Amino acid sequence: MRILVTGQCTVHWGRLEYGNIGNYYITETSFRELHRVFPDAEIVTTFQMTDEFCKRERVSCLPMELFYSWSDKDLDISLKELGIATIYNKTGKLVDTTPYIEEVLKSDLIIDFSGEMWGDHADMVGKNRFIVGLIKDNVAQLFGKKIVMLAGTQGTFSDESTVGFAKIVFNKFDLVANREGKTTDILRKYGFDIENVKTFACPAFLFQPEVDSKMESIYKRENIIDRNKKTVGFVLCGFTFLEGPYDKWPRRDEEYVQFAEVIEYIANELGGRVILMSHSNGFNLPPNFKLINGRDYPIVKQLQNVVQKRGLVDMDNVLCIDRPYRPQEVKSIIGKFDMFITGRLHASVAALSQNVPTVTIMHGNGPDSYKIIGFAEIVGTEEYVAYPDSSDNIKKKVRKCWDNMDEVRNHLKCRIPKVQEIARASFTEIKKIIDS
Repeated sequence: MRILVTGQCTVHWGRLEYGNIGNYYITETSFRELHRVFPDAEIVTTFQMTDEFCKRERVSCLPMELFYSWSDKDLDISLKELGIATIYNKTGKLVDTTPYIEEVLKSDLIIDFSGEMWGDHADMVGKNRFIVGLIKDNVAQLFGKKIVMLAGTQGTFSDESTVGFAKIVFNKFDLVANREGKTTDILRKYGFDIENVKTFACPAFLFQPEVDSKMESIYKRENIIDRNKKTVGFVLCGFTFLEGPYDKWPRRDEEYVQFAEVIEYIANELGGRVILMSHSNGFNLPPNFKLINGRDYPIVKQLQNVVQKRGLVDMDNVLCIDRPYRPQEVKSIIGKFDMFITGRLHASVAALSQNVPTVTIMHGNGPDSYKIIGFAEIVGTEEYVAYPDSSDNIKKKVRKCWDNMDEVRNHLKCRIPKVQEIARASFTEIKKIIDS
């Protein structure tokens, strides 16, 4: 059994491991779950992972260029592959080949792992990226391979020149295993056939934090635990602001006002304290590799400074984590909070999966964040989704979550094990596809 994992999550070395922390939650867990249901399988991927990851997770890396290389030749190569696959499908003759086709032919199962980039989001990453990805999927289909989309959140689809082809390719997946249900509404809106779609939960719910015995020095250094006050973790990202683009920098202090007011409310009205933190990392490339703070850090640091300038709270109650930490460590830190507020979806997964009552803030700019609603529905916490247009809306959700903290935690203790089983079921469903 040989499995090829590819798709829009194919990015440069280090990005999946040392960049967006939520992406790593999904990636590590997915490879482990694939090994669970296919214990003897050889797994190869176009994802660019470290040697240490590949050895530990029993995965072999293929060149990134097999899927996409940010080159003007990407589309031409994929069109050539489409022609070869079409001729093979009609005649059974292989008139030519490419490195990608060779990998497809050697594999028994192709997994498209694209997350929310199967649609408009793909072309935000690179030119013609979505159409290239569609062609790669279709090539595997034309060669008669089993092909599954895993942990998906498709859409939106604003390019009329590609949506027709996208519908054809989508319909030929043997299984589309989505991680929330709101995506189905989007697919219906655009006229996709959803017969092969099944809704599960995100593999990130299965990601394991670092053990406490290895975290004690970090908890102490970052002053995570306070015996006298409840502590609220707070993650802010570029999508949470009302003014885009998401990567706008620098930002004016005025853009932080509603979030500063929420922090002041927690400290002054609720008697809690707030720890600001990043849910993204960066890194210096080898040979001088070093984990560094990611794009969230300057945002939360400016928020701390805005609160300080306003002078309305005791800043001993508004802390900020200034060091970058590995995904396992970040999840462990989040698990120690009494409550959590986040504009990053997978930071909410880290909290909810550890039974931490959480308020999740919708996007204020950029693509619609309907997946936030979808995740909340799976967990049963829709009433704790807030909108960033005013501090009043966020404070209302925060107050409700604060007042019902014990009730929410008890709900999560019952619900999260079921959500985790739903996440595992997506991999078991893939096994059924192969066995059939």
